Amino acid sequence: MRRYKVSIIGSGMVGSTTAQCIVQKDLANVVLIDIKEGIAQGKALDIWEASPLNGFQGYIKGGSDYALTADSDVAVITAGIPRKPGMKREDLIGINGDIVIGAAQKILEYSPEAIIIVVTNPVDTLTYGVYKKLKIPRNRIIGMSGMLDSSRLRSFIAMEVGISPQNITAMVIGAHTESNMIPLLRLANINGVPLNKFLGQDKMEELAKRTRLAGAEIVGLLQTGSAYYAPAMAITEMVEAILRDKKVIIPCSVCLEGEYGLKDCALCIPVVLGREGVEKIIELDLTPEEVRWMNEGAKVIKEMIGCMKI
Repeated sequence: MRRYKVSIIGSGMVGSTTAQCIVQKDLANVVLIDIKEGIAQGKALDIWEASPLNGFQGYIKGGSDYALTADSDVAVITAGIPRKPGMKREDLIGINGDIVIGAAQKILEYSPEAIIIVVTNPVDTLTYGVYKKLKIPRNRIIGMSGMLDSSRLRSFIAMEVGISPQNITAMVIGAHTESNMIPLLRLANINGVPLNKFLGQDKMEELAKRTRLAGAEIVGLLQTGSAYYAPAMAITEMVEAILRDKKVIIPCSVCLEGEYGLKDCALCIPVVLGREGVEKIIELDLTPEEVRWMNEGAKVIKEMIGCMKI
């Protein structure tokens, strides 16, 4: 059986931790790419030297030459500058837009059928930018946002109610910005029991607010970086869903063509993720308030898209 191949563009904390997670789950061969010579090679070698201990059966390589990525099944773009204290995700659009679109072009040169997962912020804007600029099928360009935001929400609920996060189902959709995320707490449940049986409305609103500000909370605490453990695990779950054709429902940023009454932008919505990437888009019945949030988020993303060179 042919072994799958995953390439990760950017070997900073998110990229290298993602590589480690994929290797530890023995999902695929991994290639790490970084523009700084030696960085990707060193991190890949360090991860490989743990292979006798974690049972990894494939290979992990690092370098700066995109030729190493040839025939990738999935490519993950984490390259770009991270947020610093006081910055919003949208502040990163200029330099990160050029980086991400350039990386996607090089990926497709060597792996024209690869499914691309964009992680770099502002993720919704950059996901749409790649789709628009490179004109690849939208099922093969996916932004990692909702998987992370939903994991954060689930973890906060678990902290509050004192029950295992694995028993908690909760989803975040909408734009991946502090102002426009939509934590769907009305649909959240703990092993089938509605969340409002455990928490009052005021507490749920507090959890929604903390979820929206979760990235900034980490940035503020670290001072010199941004989150990478939870993002890496969220990426790994998406990669596993694709490679193993799991057909699981995962909230992802996808390019809309009329769904939810929106188009010409990318937003996070629930999709069925499998071997072909986005295999089905699920349209939820939203409340009027949630529809308003979705529309406002789309407006913000479209304004940022307008600032890109596409």
